[in-house]
Amino acid sequence: MPIESTTTTPVATTAAEHTARYAGPARRGYGLIADVTRWPVLFPPCLAAEVLESDRDSERIRLWAVAGSEIRTWTSLRKLDEERLRIDFRQEAPGPPLEWMSGHWRFDERDGRTELVLGHEWILEPGAESARTTVAEALGRNSEAEVAAVARWAGRDAGPEELLFTVRDEYVVPGPPAAVYDFLYRADLWPQRVPHVAELDLQEDETALVGGARVQTLDMRTRAADGSVHGTQSVRLCFPGERLVYKQTTVPRGLLGHSGAWLLVEAESGDATRVVSVHQAALDPDALDTVFGTGTTLAGARDRAAALLAGNSRRTLESCGTYLTAEARR
Repeated sequence: MPIESTTTTPVATTAAEHTARYAGPARRGYGLIADVTRWPVLFPPCLAAEVLESDRDSERIRLWAVAGSEIRTWTSLRKLDEERLRIDFRQEAPGPPLEWMSGHWRFDERDGRTELVLGHEWILEPGAESARTTVAEALGRNSEAEVAAVARWAGRDAGPEELLFTVRDEYVVPGPPAAVYDFLYRADLWPQRVPHVAELDLQEDETALVGGARVQTLDMRTRAADGSVHGTQSVRLCFPGERLVYKQTTVPRGLLGHSGAWLLVEAESGDATRVVSVHQAALDPDALDTVFGTGTTLAGARDRAAALLAGNSRRTLESCGTYLTAEARR
């Protein structure tokens, strides 16, 4: 059944548009918005994104993002028009104080330059007029960050397809999914359990769930193979017993963005867990020589960065297996 993404807009709406321009084809910018799974790497406010349903030119998606000082989640219906380079969207059930939220992306190219427009229309719940300024300011901050990010990415000499890459590996870890999940979830204990983690500060609001996920913030320092220590900061969405999704808000040297996930499924043997480790990252083209060595190509840097990210995941899961095996023998 096609996903219906159009409906009659309420009459008393507030509207705003945010624009940016870049030198480059409109189709490049459209492609960045069409693939929602890359948004956590591209957009600072976006923490996680997934496609729930899709049918030809329409889809239903779920997003988690920073809105003001809060982390919020919502589902949206999208209609993609590749010929017109336009994407229309509507939130299914906006959270308070919003009663309605819809919008559009459009891309107009002229003489080798593209203007991109992000528009929103919304209506507040009855009695929520006092939140009008707060909503407008939060929407404005996020929208400005998003159009600026699209313009930066679409206007780069090196295209997104050269800078963005995905690393996906599968591992089998001894122990049931609940035990493996707990090891990954209890990152506060990693300095004692995972050799390459030097220090880690974890904060969590244990009373709140956002879209079924517990939200953690991590400030971590890890040891590299050469003995140097590097710091990163992350936000994690922890779905009990199922998966952990994260975005690094402070990324390692050589990257412009990095997000990832641990996906857990019981192995066929029943006494082990199949863990899928996924990394999505974006290279910093201005840091290739400094980080990866003079003369390093984009392809070479992608390979090096992918190996480093995969290596960190492998070592973490090896530590998990070692810990769980020792616990089982006690």
